[in-house]
Order: sequence, then structure tokens, then C-alpha cells
Amino acid sequence: MAAEPGALTDVPSALPPLVAQFASTPRGARLARRLAVRRMEEWGYPPASDASCTVALVVAELAANAVRHGRVPGRDFGLRLAVDTAACLVRIEVSDAASAKRIPATPPSSAPEGESGRGLLLVEALAVFWGSVPRHPLGKTVWADVPVTPPTGMSRYGARGETLMGGLTSPHRGDRDVS
Repeated sequence: MAAEPGALTDVPSALPPLVAQFASTPRGARLARRLAVRRMEEWGYPPASDASCTVALVVAELAANAVRHGRVPGRDFGLRLAVDTAACLVRIEVSDAASAKRIPATPPSSAPEGESGRGLLLVEALAVFWGSVPRHPLGKTVWADVPVTPPTGMSRYGARGETLMGGLTSPHRGDRDVS
């Protein structure tokens, strides 16, 4: 059973999620990555930290795929980013308007000298879970859960020991809902 988009981002938190829309253009994908890095910094992860760099890379790959393969003229793509400090995960969700094109069940293999085709391989390597679900009334959402360590000065439960967010129920790695 796959986790629905919003399973993490709908949990109340002291750390607010990022929810934004971007033009389905290369510039929109670049802005999504930059805004994700800024939000990670607001959550206590410096831009040069492993957590921030990993989230930036996954956002860049998923946003680039939304622009390249999920673009529908006149429609934007959406980004949701939320942190679950209890589970030490950042949930990344990128939604586009194209419902006819779905991500493959397994990342495609690419030629070593090819210029494209490695984005989902990177997502597979960096995320503990990832998948795709239909978005209603149209489109799809591709999501990834990226492991992070608590930012400096915070435990898994916040600075004073309070639970900041509830747990996350996700499928096991490799169990992707691509229907």
C-alpha cells in the first residue's frame, strides 16, 4: 500500500511545509530548487549541508521531469516540501498536470555517454521511499522521502523535547504505486 501525497504534509507541525506553484519551464524548476534550499535553511539545515544538498538535488530532478515530461500548456507544476523531525525525513512532492505519462516502475537504465535518463536513478539512490500517485482531477504527483539528521541544536523531538510531527507511514523501498 502506497502512502498518499500529503500523508506527511497534512500532519500539523511547528515547522510549516512549503507549498508553491511554478511555471512549467526550466526557470520554474530552478526556482523550485532555490526555494527548497531556502526552506531547508529556515528549518535549520544550512544550504551547504548534506540534507539541504540532497533535498535540492531531488527537487531539481523531480521538477525537471515535471517540466520535461509532465508539461501541459497553460498549467503550472506544484511543489510541497515538509519535514518530519520524528521520522528524520523530508517529504518532497512534485505535481504536474499530465496524467497520461507515468513514471516507470523501475528507473530506466541509460547509456553511459547519454545526456539524460539518470534523474530517477538519483532519486532511487537518495530517497528511502519514492513513488507516484494520480492527482485528481488531473495529473500525477511524484513523491520522495529523503532521510535527514536533525539540524544542529535539535533532537528528533525538537529543541525542548516536544514532538514536532507525527510518524510517517510509507511503503517499503521498491513498492511504488504507478497505476
